[in-house]
Amino acid sequence: MSERSEEAARAFDGGLNCAQAVASVFARDYGLDEETVRKLACGFGGGLAHTDRTCGAVSGAVLVLGIARGTAVPGDREGKERCYALVREFIRRFSARHGSVNCTELVGFDLSGPRGLEAARAAGVFSERCTGYVADAAGIVEEILKEL
Repeated sequence: MSERSEEAARAFDGGLNCAQAVASVFARDYGLDEETVRKLACGFGGGLAHTDRTCGAVSGAVLVLGIARGTAVPGDREGKERCYALVREFIRRFSARHGSVNCTELVGFDLSGPRGLEAARAAGVFSERCTGYVADAAGIVEEILKEL
């Protein structure tokens, strides 16, 4: 496991949500304030605010790839496509390891209601599965960025 993977896993186990944990460990690389990055990533946790959508660790990774290689220039199609290609590569690698990028499919529980969320907590899903998803997401981002 890479240093970034371990750092993201510790951040998640320490109370950050999955998106915050992944995104914040890369903040300093881009001169960004970690608190601001955590705030930006906050709503992406738990499959987009427990709506059973894209895994928050994946969303956090996408934020990092955008910061690293995205464009802020209106109409820069090439810049967007470069970033999109990195995101697609991330999704390919994450899906190859875990079978999905969808929170519900990854955790095996519907987190959109209190019963599913409590059942997932009682089953230890967040510590047993999500910590690994967070670590892998950070590691895959690190791999992709090193390949550039």
